[in-house]
Amino acid sequence: MSPAPPPRPDDAALSPATGARSGAGTGGIEATIGAEAGRGEPPTAPHPVAPLGGPAAVEVAADAQPEPGLLLRLVRRQEVGFALIGGFNTVFGMALTLFWLWVLPDSWPAAVSVVFAYAVGTTTAFVLHRTLVFRVRGRVLRDFLGFVAVNSGGLLLNVVLLSLAVDAFALPEIPSTVVVMALVAVASFFGHRHISFRRAEVG
Repeated sequence: MSPAPPPRPDDAALSPATGARSGAGTGGIEATIGAEAGRGEPPTAPHPVAPLGGPAAVEVAADAQPEPGLLLRLVRRQEVGFALIGGFNTVFGMALTLFWLWVLPDSWPAAVSVVFAYAVGTTTAFVLHRTLVFRVRGRVLRDFLGFVAVNSGGLLLNVVLLSLAVDAFALPEIPSTVVVMALVAVASFFGHRHISFRRAEVG
């Protein structure tokens, strides 16, 4: 009787002991893969995205707002800049009226000089307030129409209040004029801020 042939390498892979070793080897490979993965950098969590209209949007919108104009950087307060531009425009309007009276023919009514001075003075004041005080952009025609409307309303308010003070209540003319002009100036400031150069709030 011939001796049994030695086991082939393939048969060893099918033996229970080898199968156990193979299972242990598979588990070791999986454990090694898990350990290597554990040593790697953890996945980066996605950055939270702020909802539309949230604080981030408000910050971006605030950054997009234009910087204060040159006049406001000097005087630091919008009210003071408005008063300075208003004072300059008053003197400039008087000079324009005298200029047109001197340039236009004597046959022309004096009221024409006043109208020309008002047109040039209003346009100049609009540009100065828009660029140096309120510092807004876009919607030029709408802003200009609002500016003219507020100025016209201020002129009408000035006439009505002064007439009441002097004619109805018999108050002194000069003090009444000063007080009425101050009140109209304050009203005009808020009118230009909230009507002429108004911009929608963001957020």
